[in-house]
Amino acid sequence: MAGKYYDELRIGQVIKHEVGRTLAEYDNILFSTLTMNPSPLHINADYMSKSEYGKPLMNGIFTLGVLVGITVHDLTAGTIIANLGYESVRHPKPMFAGDTLYVETEVMEKRESKSRPDTGVIKLKHLGRNQAGEICVEAIRSVLFLKKPTA
Repeated sequence: MAGKYYDELRIGQVIKHEVGRTLAEYDNILFSTLTMNPSPLHINADYMSKSEYGKPLMNGIFTLGVLVGITVHDLTAGTIIANLGYESVRHPKPMFAGDTLYVETEVMEKRESKSRPDTGVIKLKHLGRNQAGEICVEAIRSVLFLKKPTA
């Protein structure tokens, strides 16, 4: 199993995910249209050429999805039951087509589940940085993890 079990994570632990993902114009247009978001912020280069940014912004929900996706192999593949919720999501700087997203995760809190003795709840903070090291997206989420099976 690539993911970590509840028992293998400790409060304060930081995981720097090695995989980065370059975000493409195609990703942005496809995601925005698939999710019924026709905002010119994401899909109209002419409109955005006249804006303060000069080019389309990457869709924030797409960026959030990539942020979480980058963490799966190192953290949750096969070891979680479910995401329980997102406490906060912030986008302090925009991302654009051609930017690369890198992620690190901090274990903020953990507690054993009261109703499911083979699981525990962990609160994670994900920070997503662009290729210049600037934080562009951050999220705090709670996840229901499996405990390590006893043999």
